[in-house]
Amino acid sequence: MATVRFTANIQRHVQCDETIVAGATVRETLDNVFAGNPDARGYVLDDQAGLRKHMTVFVDGRAVRDRLRLTDPVRPDSMIYVFQALSGG
Repeated sequence: MATVRFTANIQRHVQCDETIVAGATVRETLDNVFAGNPDARGYVLDDQAGLRKHMTVFVDGRAVRDRLRLTDPVRPDSMIYVFQALSGG
């Protein structure tokens, strides 16, 4: 099963513990994570269930390509990181 980690800056806003879950795509994997954490879903996904503009997801070191449907494949041993964009002056 894949491991999903949320960066510390996300966890300042919503609790998102590291989770090991099944899923063949990013969508399936995140849905399994969010099944037990609906607050995290609302923080990471928009009302159309795509990634919010200020979020990005990496699977095995590569940014997901499909930000709307989240169809990028996930292997059973994948490492998935969910990041929030940072900006500053």
